[in-house]
Amino acid sequence: MNAGMFNFDQLKFRYEPFPIGLARPLMDEGLYREFVQAFPAKEMFADLSVVGYKYSLSEKSNPRIYRQLVHTRPVWKELHHWIKSDDFLKTVLQALEERHLELGYKVLSPGRRLVRRIGKLAKGHLRSTRGRLGARFEYSMLPVDGGHVLPHTDAPGKIVTIIVSILDDKEWDPAFGGGTDINRPIDPQYSFNRLNRQGRFEDMEIIDTFDFQPNQAVMFVRTFNSWHSVRPMQGTGSPAMRRSLTINIEEH
Repeated sequence: MNAGMFNFDQLKFRYEPFPIGLARPLMDEGLYREFVQAFPAKEMFADLSVVGYKYSLSEKSNPRIYRQLVHTRPVWKELHHWIKSDDFLKTVLQALEERHLELGYKVLSPGRRLVRRIGKLAKGHLRSTRGRLGARFEYSMLPVDGGHVLPHTDAPGKIVTIIVSILDDKEWDPAFGGGTDINRPIDPQYSFNRLNRQGRFEDMEIIDTFDFQPNQAVMFVRTFNSWHSVRPMQGTGSPAMRRSLTINIEEH
């Protein structure tokens, strides 16, 4: 499937312990290089130590700087417009459905949403059992000298997460680590994590790791046991950063 800025033709999933897959290459190489070159400077980011050793720039972290960035720089303006569109949501849901992952959401035009809403009101249904989907993205940075994200499953409102590597291979050493780990609690009583409590690395076994490589996206469906993390990286003394875009599809 080719649509928008990303190409999910090569998206392949594993389905246990939760659905998670990899798409590579994700986009045209020229566009990818634009993403790498335009990535924001560290000074724009906010410290997000609540989740590990990480920096974030998003609608919630340094929002004024974020808004200025996505409204003034062409490549980010285009990405922001597409991520906020119904076409993006349809593209992702279709890619999932083609891989036997039907989440039960439909993206309707504003007119059809209004007609459906009126029909429900006429039948006495004041609200739908499911909310509308929306999408947002954050710029993320983890220092390769110890940067990490603690094990977690994501907040209950999230439906799908897409992690896009923004990798300058001239300064990246695979020995740094930085892969996205699929975790399973050693003690099964902690498998169910609907409310997204944080875990500890020592309480998890690693089932698989998606290495941090250029021009790829790791996509997963949020479930009660979608435990994932980034282990502390090993680039002692290096100023390099693990850069990525994290795109969240959420229910509102």
